[in-house]
This record gives sequence, C-alpha cells and structure tokens, in this order.
Amino acid sequence: MVKETFYITTTIPYANAPPHIGFAMEIIQADVLARWNRLLEKEVFFLTGTDEHGSKNFKQAKEAGLTPQQFVDKNASYFKELTKSLDISNDNFIKTTDKEKHWPGVLDIWNKLSKNEDIYKKHYEGMYCNGCERFVTEKDLINEKCPDHPNLVPEKIQEENYFFKLSKYSNKITDLIKKDKLKIFPEKYKNDFLSLIKEGLTDVSFSRDKKHLPWGVPVPKDENQVMYVWPDALTNYLTGIGYPDKKYKKYWPANIHIVGKDMLRFHTGIWPGMLLSAGIDLPKEVIVHGFLTVNGQKMSKSLGNVVSPLKLREKYESDTLRYFIIRSIPFGDDGDFSEKALIDRHNNELANKLGNLVSRVSTLAEKYGIEKTKQLYLSVDNTLKQIEDHFKNYELHKVLEVIFTYIDKTNEYIQEKKPWEVRSPQREAPQQSEEAHSKSESNSRKVLYELVLAIKNISILISPFIPSTADKIAKTFNFKISLDELDKPLNTKVKINKSEILFQKI
Repeated sequence: MVKETFYITTTIPYANAPPHIGFAMEIIQADVLARWNRLLEKEVFFLTGTDEHGSKNFKQAKEAGLTPQQFVDKNASYFKELTKSLDISNDNFIKTTDKEKHWPGVLDIWNKLSKNEDIYKKHYEGMYCNGCERFVTEKDLINEKCPDHPNLVPEKIQEENYFFKLSKYSNKITDLIKKDKLKIFPEKYKNDFLSLIKEGLTDVSFSRDKKHLPWGVPVPKDENQVMYVWPDALTNYLTGIGYPDKKYKKYWPANIHIVGKDMLRFHTGIWPGMLLSAGIDLPKEVIVHGFLTVNGQKMSKSLGNVVSPLKLREKYESDTLRYFIIRSIPFGDDGDFSEKALIDRHNNELANKLGNLVSRVSTLAEKYGIEKTKQLYLSVDNTLKQIEDHFKNYELHKVLEVIFTYIDKTNEYIQEKKPWEVRSPQREAPQQSEEAHSKSESNSRKVLYELVLAIKNISILISPFIPSTADKIAKTFNFKISLDELDKPLNTKVKINKSEILFQKI
C-alpha cells in the first residue's frame, strides 16, 4: 500500500544575519505539523533553508572582509544550528547558492516562463527598499518610507530589467483563491490579500543589472543581468525536492507553505503566477502566522531587543522553548515573547503537572509493579477526537490545552486513588492481614496500570510538541511513540524504573 505524502515548507530566511525568535516560531510550528503527520503514518517531507543572494549580502560581506559565499555560509550555519538545537525534523536544508541542487531548477523555470513569452525586458524607474531588497510602489510606503524599514529611505533606481507578466494571471489567481483551490488560512489573511489585489496584480521585476546586483543566478543569454529574488528564492520549494528531475512529483504539490504575514503577497501572488506560467500545479494551502513582539515591544536592532533563539537555548531546554511558543501564541495571531512568561509555563505546567506526574507514577510502579485491569477511566478516545479537530484547524495551542486537561484529569485520579497507600500486614490475625495487604497491593498495581497507560497516551499525543521529553518517557515506561499504541494494553512483566527529573525548576 502506497503511503499518503505530506510536503510542508517554511519560508527561507535571508542569510544576512543569524536567526531571530520570529523565525524560530515559524520553524517550530512547521515541525509540529510535520511530526503530527508522521504520527498519522504519512510519508512526510519537510523543507527549510536559506535565501542567500542579493545586494545586501554582497555589501555586508565586503564590509566584513569576506567573500559573499563565505558570508552567507557563515550565516546559514546559524540556521542549521537552530534546526538541531530546537529538535527540528527537516528532511532537507536548501541553500540558494547551491549550483548543483538549486540553480538547474531556477534556470529551468526561467526558461519555461520565457518560452511562454511571459518574460520581457523594459526600462524601469522606481523606488527600491534596500532593507526588503525589493521594489516598492507609492501605495506600499507610509510617509515615503517602507513600513518594515522606517529608518531607511527607499532609493530611486533607473535601469533596464526583465519583467514577469504577472498581470496576465491576475484574474486566474484571484479566482483560485476565492474558490479555495489555493487556500489561504486563517480566513482573515485570505480577505486581506483579495482586498489588496482587487485592482489586479501588476507585472514584477525579475532581474537586476549586474552593476547594482552582482551576486545572484545569471540570467540565461544575458551576461549583464542576474535574477532578482522571486525566480531564485521562491523556486526553492521545487528544487528542495529534486526539481527539475521528475522525482519532485512524488511530493508536489506542497500541502502547506507556512509563511509570515509579511510574506503572504509573494507566496499567493508571484509564486502562483510563476507556476501557472510554467504549467506546474499550485500548492494546496498557504498558512500564515503573525509577528512576535518582545515584552510588548516590536523587535528592532535600535531598541536592542532582538531575541536570539540560539542564545535562549543556552539557558533553556529545547522542549521548554517549543512548548512556550506553541502554547502561548494562537496560530495566525501576533504574540508576545517574555522570558518571565516562559519560566512560569515551564515551572507551573511542564514541571509541576507533567514532570511531577511522571516522577510519582514511575517511582510507585518501580516499587509495586503494575497489574492489568479492564477498567479504563483514563481512556483517550474523546481527547484524541478533540486533538484531531484542532490540528485540522491549525489550533496548535488548543491541542496543548486538551492534552493538559487530560494531564489534570490524570493528576486528579492519582490523588483520588492514592496508590501509595498500601495496607501493611498486622501481627494480629496474620492470615487475614496478609490477604488484606495482598488485595491492597493488587488494587494499587491496577491503579498504577491505568496511570502508566495514561502517561503513555499523553507522551504520544504531546510528542510533536516536546519530542525529546516524549522519547525519555517512552524509554522509562517501555513503549513506542505511535498512535496505534494509544490505549493499547501494557506489558505488565516489563520492569519500570524511576524516571529522571524531566523538568528542573527554573
């Protein structure tokens, strides 16, 4: 039987600096979805990487006394380190400077668009934001400045460039989005984008003169031009799975592109236009996350409040960061990052509720063992149904709410049943006393059986969010992380040893 495939991508961040906490949120969200779909036994491919061309990298490399390649390799290494330090389960990491794996697909797409007469050359005069590395129109600006880079004045540029006939596909793209053939989620972003393009999409610059942008993929048959960001960076979603080799079709079309709200217009405007021109299927869904503030303030270098996830990892465990980000910020909304709030959630939820439960049950199970019971007061059926529904709507914070409701129920059960209260044999009436003691021990073992089963259920369901912790619990209680294991009878003959402390209090 052929497995259903599931292909998910993050955006590829620009490699001019190490990652910040906003991208960490995106890659964690994508990882949770990838891991959940692996639990559903789909054949998952998860792609991330770095966008490495552009004039900004060229200039900054020169200032740092490095070649452009040395400069982007250095910054890309921070993003690779981030994937490891946050337990990200990506299957590939694409670099747009990779001449072997990326460039052939980019050149193929350019040639397809050109063959379809959708690329033309014209003289262009316009405003260029060096912060965004893109041309901006008057309606993009606020007080004559780019809203994303208010400290930079857009530069007026005149040059001859190649353009892509995006306007040709404007009506088609609008229709596909309205009918959810190209789905945008949450709905508010779909409405925002349709409002933005109601007057139609305009043609877009696809190249730059080498005098202004000397660092990029060369335009075929024109030695004076290099490709601008769109045909280069956006094509990574194809080249990352093998394009132009036909093997890419195993995973394409992508099930999900996960993007920040500032990236929406490019992924649901320019990218679909390119694919329609090239005769390639469109991705199924673009899901959009919000921005992060820090202690209520917008992140900015001038305020000195840009949060490095790599530095955070030196202080906190990966699962603590993963849990806090997903639990605290509803998908699609803006959210705030605060170390105080992170510590509170770590101590009160991960340590007190989950960690303490595992510690108590494993200690008692080591002492008394477990004994099979038919009673399943802590069955996971209803919990699983709620979790599946929330995953379908990308309500990842609500998945964790449901899991912790189940954890609370399990903690209440252990308090109610008190499996540690085993009657000791008395000297008087020894035979009756031994029987009572034996019965009391048996009752405790049956309660512990239920508790271990509940912990197994919790670990499986929470594994996409805190995978390292789930693996530790699975080793302690001798089970494997699989949905098939939910409520599955336990092997009572396997010895359970006391768990290590899962979450040290901060």
